[in-house]
Amino acid sequence: MRLIILTLAYILSMLLMVAAYGAPDAATAAPPAIPVPAPSPAAEDQAFAQFVQDFWPTARAAGITATTYDAAMGTISRNQHISDLNLNQPEFAKPVWDYLDTAVSAQRIADGKALLVGDADMLAKIEAKYGVPREILISIWGNESDYGRSMGNYNMFQALATLAYGGPRTDYARPQLIAALKMMQQNHYAASDMTSSWAGAFGQTQFVPTTFLNQAVDGDGDGKIDLWNSIPDALASTANVISKAGWAIGKPWGYEIALPAGFAYDSSGLDVTYPVAAWSARGVKTVAGAPLPANGEEASVYLPAGARGPAFLVFPNFKAILKYNNAASYALAVCLLADQLKGAPSVAGAWPRDEQPLNLDERLALQSALVKLGFDIGKIDGLLGNKSRAALRNWQKTHDLPADGYPTEDLLSRIALEAQQKKQ
Repeated sequence: MRLIILTLAYILSMLLMVAAYGAPDAATAAPPAIPVPAPSPAAEDQAFAQFVQDFWPTARAAGITATTYDAAMGTISRNQHISDLNLNQPEFAKPVWDYLDTAVSAQRIADGKALLVGDADMLAKIEAKYGVPREILISIWGNESDYGRSMGNYNMFQALATLAYGGPRTDYARPQLIAALKMMQQNHYAASDMTSSWAGAFGQTQFVPTTFLNQAVDGDGDGKIDLWNSIPDALASTANVISKAGWAIGKPWGYEIALPAGFAYDSSGLDVTYPVAAWSARGVKTVAGAPLPANGEEASVYLPAGARGPAFLVFPNFKAILKYNNAASYALAVCLLADQLKGAPSVAGAWPRDEQPLNLDERLALQSALVKLGFDIGKIDGLLGNKSRAALRNWQKTHDLPADGYPTEDLLSRIALEAQQKKQ
């Protein structure tokens, strides 16, 4: 009886659809979508256990012994909280102004200034050796772990294995998991001592395992590297990374600027660079209204909150920080805190605090709508990278809007409506 009722209901719905829209073309008609239920937690856990077992040959091929693998991976389980965090990183999910309110808080500035005095001798030696300003190092330390107060208490192997098992960061997590196993094996660490953030970053300045293997150094001269407990090791290792990323001694990271009326916002973005003289010719000035200081470097206009927020002119040193953590809001936080530690003024421009960032579903919807309108955004993954923002800028240009590539709820509504109208 239930089957008959469902069948009659389906027939009725199809008749109503034909009456409203006409009969579908036989070549394009598609069967009704059948929702696919999400795997149960028990099924996910079983699949995760199988992943841990199947990953062993990869680890063995990388030189990991069975003893190391069993000690690190033998008792771990999938962590659902880590999977959830993986989709909503604070650098991307929080408004940049909220992120900066914490990253460059009065307390963090005061603590950083105290450390600059208390650790002056150590910092002077590291700065002399690697050429990275002590304020940048202290700022990274503050932003990464609140000066060691918040290094993360996740099991590193559980964190990385959860990310390696599934989700948008498997390509990142699987090499990191191998590197973490190598760290443990080569340095004779106990697995229980290898705590990390949910993303597998660890220690005072939140290294990832591959970077540890390639660039960590012994900063205190005791013959071992301990980024959890040795501040000299952590800060010297961080300086080594930033130096090798291309930090130019004596050069600025950037500064706040004022844009002229009618500025071509499609020329903004970290992937667009011009000499400072070219920006001056376009009417760009310092935030105080003065001409831009002469500088032979290429620079980009960075708009962390779009056309309505503050604007910054950033140089290669800014991009060196990005190589430490590839989130522009993070790099901005590091640079602004470093400036505050030197006594520089805070950001002068007003943030558009009435705007709210798009959540994951909204970011996916925006990408899908842009694709339907013929724009290339790369992969629909909810992460609005350079391709997605370039596509958004192109859409804005076709509609005579400031092409800043900054996603808002209003833009999402307009783009989704246009995509729906095109489909119909």
